[in-house]
Amino acid sequence: MKNPFNRRRFMQWLAAGSGAAVLSRAEAHHTPTHFEEDSKHHIVYQLNKADPRYISHILFSVGELLRKYGDDVEIVVVAFAEGIHLLGRHPRRAIPFELQEKASSLDLYGVSFHACGNTMKALGWTEKDLLDFAKPVPIGVEDIMLLQEKGFSYMAW
Repeated sequence: MKNPFNRRRFMQWLAAGSGAAVLSRAEAHHTPTHFEEDSKHHIVYQLNKADPRYISHILFSVGELLRKYGDDVEIVVVAFAEGIHLLGRHPRRAIPFELQEKASSLDLYGVSFHACGNTMKALGWTEKDLLDFAKPVPIGVEDIMLLQEKGFSYMAW
């Protein structure tokens, strides 16, 4: 089942530079990642640093894939170590709100954001400490491995 929400609209919004605009969650018909879906392309990104430029590059890359492949790509971003702060309601690292807003918008277009349970435990976080769109997984690196075993390409930098 393909995500019925038009990702191209998001990319037009993103390209227009309206980073401060917030899309309403009520408008989205978001379908969470399902591994049984048969998207032609599958990719998992490693996000393990809290550096805003690094995070911005990853989110830009995700957006570019959505722009090119639309609904024919399944994307997961796995956040662990310092990168998990992107997904925190009250991050302990200096994460610009605009990056969290961009991640939230990407979620509306079918991108999944997974938060490492081990990192959460180390920080004393529970699921309530995560932004609404973040999905906790037991072990971030294991999540990447399992996604690769399901055919996802792996991207890290």
